[in-house]
Amino acid sequence: MNKKAMVIGVLLAGLVGIAGYGLYAWGMNRGMGMGAGMAGGDASIPSGAAASLVVDPASSIAAGEEATRRHIKDGLKSGQTDPANGKPILYYHDPMVPGKRFDAPAKSPFMDMMLVPVYGGGDAQDTGKVTVSPRVQQNLGVRTAEVVEGVLVPQLSATGNIAYNERDQSVIQSRATGFIEKLYVRATLDRVRAGQAFADVYVPEWLAAQEEFLGLKKAAGADAVLVSAARQRMRLLGMTEAQIGRVETAGTPQTRITLTAPSSGVVAELIAREGMTVTPGMLLARINGLGTVWAQAEVPESQAAVIRPGMQVEARSPAMPGMVFKGTVQAILPDVALATRTIKARVQLANAGGQLSPGMFVTLQFMDGRGIKALLVPTEAVIATGQRTVVMLAEDGGKFRPVDVEAGIDVNGQTEIRAGLAAGQRVVVSSQFLIDSEASLKGVESRLNGVADAKPVMHSGEGKVIAIDKDSVLLAHGPLKSAGMGAMTMEFKAPANGVPRNVSKGDMVEFDFTLPKDDIPTLTRISPVAPNPMPAPAAPAGAKP
Repeated sequence: MNKKAMVIGVLLAGLVGIAGYGLYAWGMNRGMGMGAGMAGGDASIPSGAAASLVVDPASSIAAGEEATRRHIKDGLKSGQTDPANGKPILYYHDPMVPGKRFDAPAKSPFMDMMLVPVYGGGDAQDTGKVTVSPRVQQNLGVRTAEVVEGVLVPQLSATGNIAYNERDQSVIQSRATGFIEKLYVRATLDRVRAGQAFADVYVPEWLAAQEEFLGLKKAAGADAVLVSAARQRMRLLGMTEAQIGRVETAGTPQTRITLTAPSSGVVAELIAREGMTVTPGMLLARINGLGTVWAQAEVPESQAAVIRPGMQVEARSPAMPGMVFKGTVQAILPDVALATRTIKARVQLANAGGQLSPGMFVTLQFMDGRGIKALLVPTEAVIATGQRTVVMLAEDGGKFRPVDVEAGIDVNGQTEIRAGLAAGQRVVVSSQFLIDSEASLKGVESRLNGVADAKPVMHSGEGKVIAIDKDSVLLAHGPLKSAGMGAMTMEFKAPANGVPRNVSKGDMVEFDFTLPKDDIPTLTRISPVAPNPMPAPAAPAGAKP
């Protein structure tokens, strides 16, 4: 008995499940059929209405769904005027899939919600704008700033490394053949002072010339010509006038000479060693001064126009916190680093006390006191997309639209605007991309990413001519899959050369159209559909061709 009751229970549960699924399928088919029937109505969009597409600023998704239910009750479709706000209904769409448009109110085929009406309003200049209600602006955190005229003082920060000032350099050379007997400076980078002893050099070639000179000076009735010739011979051997004077004063030969440092600084290069033989013109040491040094600044290539020779510079080094070294730009070097796309600017810095040493890292602040008059906006208002530079312009009535601008230099959070804006206008400085998202949800093309500049896509379809106006054609067409449109009756702009004469009301036509940046379908070609030719009657059996 229990087994029989279990079987009956299982059968009853199966019958209930089958009945429930059948009711669910019937309800879904009925709902989709109702949506398709409403979308395929004959309502039309008024001529020129799509050119001034503005979303009702007071409508939210919930309010839009409520309006759609009211439109279903009142039998309103696209092309009619909503008595609640006096605005023409352009079409219906799902805010989550704004590219799909419907001609009549219905439930969305994509989401579990009602379609939302999109109204027409404003003038033709509203194209490409989005209207955001004050409440939504507050939720998005929209802030704006005024475009102002001001004086912009170019400033630029860069990094660099300290190097020797090559213009403050001297060398020590031998002027005669001899031997280094004693060396007073023994290591590279030793500091020296001007006049400090460097090395003692014994020069045997000087002995014979000096003895000849002293012998002629002591001889009675010495010939002045011979004395002058002996003096000239000592000069040719590399003796200076001071050395010759000491020989003449002492009356004894001076075969040793002490070489001295010609300037103060550090020994950047040392070749001399004790006991080595030297020859005339031989380099013994190189001395670099430290009173001034060079900073080789790495400046971004895009900011090279800001820098000019003579520009004032302040340098700071992490090795000496709090200290500021002042200098000027000496030259812009014709050398660009391919890896970093930077140019080198040579800056000369005062180095009192020799605190800056070659190789030190410094940060440089370039300052130009000239100043230039310019239109200024906050830097955060400027959006660089890679293909264009855009700001979001705020207009009266809560309207926003993107504007292409030509941006200049940035200084202290302010950006120079060379073209595209006028003083007194207001630009959005925060939430620009949220406004762009709001525009996408409401079916408005804000064009921040330059999509509108792309080549228009061509779409094709077939339909029936409902009405022909001077500048427009009303067509009842089937689904246009490439354009993301369902079957509906909608208005198209006439082709540039007008509607062909062989196209009349009631004709079945094939057409091509584009969706330009103002989102108004525009015909590029329209022609009657050629009727199918009648098939030729079949030849009787056995007949000769």
